[in-house]
Amino acid sequence: MAYPPIGPYDSGMIDTGDGQLIYWETCGNHVGKPALVVHGGPGSGCTPGMRKAFDPQRYRIILFDQRGCGRSRPHASDPSTDMSTNTTEHLLRDMEQLRDHLAVDRWLLWGGSWGATLALAYAEAYPSRVSEIVLVSVTMSRRSDIDWLYRGAGRFFPEAWARFRDAVGADAFKRPTDTYPPIEELLSVYAERMGATDRAVRERAAAEWCAWEDAPISMETNGTPGAYSARVDDARLAFVRICAHYFSHGAFLEEGAILRDAGRLAGIPAVLIHGRQDLGGPAAVAWELAKAWPDAELRIIDDSGHTGSAAMQGTILAALDRFARA
Repeated sequence: MAYPPIGPYDSGMIDTGDGQLIYWETCGNHVGKPALVVHGGPGSGCTPGMRKAFDPQRYRIILFDQRGCGRSRPHASDPSTDMSTNTTEHLLRDMEQLRDHLAVDRWLLWGGSWGATLALAYAEAYPSRVSEIVLVSVTMSRRSDIDWLYRGAGRFFPEAWARFRDAVGADAFKRPTDTYPPIEELLSVYAERMGATDRAVRERAAAEWCAWEDAPISMETNGTPGAYSARVDDARLAFVRICAHYFSHGAFLEEGAILRDAGRLAGIPAVLIHGRQDLGGPAAVAWELAKAWPDAELRIIDDSGHTGSAAMQGTILAALDRFARA
C-alpha cells in the first residue's frame, strides 16, 4: 500500500552559516504540490521509503536530514561535533532556509513522532507557509511526554527500564518511584556518554538506549519490533546522541507551548493519525491536540502501535491523496 520507489531528481547541501551543511533532495513532479517530509528521532534521518507515501505525479516531494544525522554534516556520531548549534530553533531556521532556497511559497508538512513535534513548532511559527499537515504517531515532546517514554512506560517493562537506568550507573534513580529526580537527569547522563571520546563507551550507551526504545514497541505485531536496535554503526550513534541531547533539554521547547499555541494553526487543514497500541506515545496526546485544533481530524488506528500497520499506512496515503487534490 504505497507508491512505487522513486529517486530524487535534484539534491544538494545548504550551508547554514554556522558550520552546518544540511542535505536535501526533491522527488516526484517538479511543478507538483510542495510537500516537506519532517523525519523523526530526533536524529533518524530520511529514508527512501518516505518518498513512497506521496503520489509522484501530484507532489513535489522534499526531504532533508536534520542537523547532525543522515547525510548532513558534521555528523553527531563524531564526538567532536558541537551540539550547541543543534536545537529546535536551529531546525526551524533550517526549514525556512530550505523553503527559500527551493522557492516554495507554501508546503504541506508530513511528520511522524519527533517529526510531528517539529512540524507543529514550524507551523505555529510560520502558519502562512503551511498549506496542510499530516501527522503520524503524534507527539508534542512536553516534559510529561518525555517522562512517560523514558520512565513511565517502564511500568509495563520494569526489567527493561531498570537496565536502561542502571546501564549508565545512574544510582540516584534507585529510589521509590515517587522520589525519582527529573528524567532529564538520567537522559543527561546518556548525553554525556554519547559525547565521550572512547567509541566503546558511546557504543555501549547507544545499545542500551536502543534496547529500551525497543521495549515499548516490542508487542507491535503489525509494526516493526526491534526497529531501534536495528540501526547500525554511526547512524545509531548519531540517533542516540541527538535524542539524548534534545530530550535532556525538554526538546528545547517552552513547556506546553505547542498545545498552548495551537490557535495559531487555525485554518490549516490537518489529519492526525495515531495508533491506539502506541505504548511510548499514548493516544491521549493526539486527542488533546485535536481538541485544541478544530481544523484537525483525528484518526486512531486500533491495530497499530508507534511503528505502524497496514491500516495506518492506508490512512496516511488516503490523507495525502486527498490533500494532493486540494
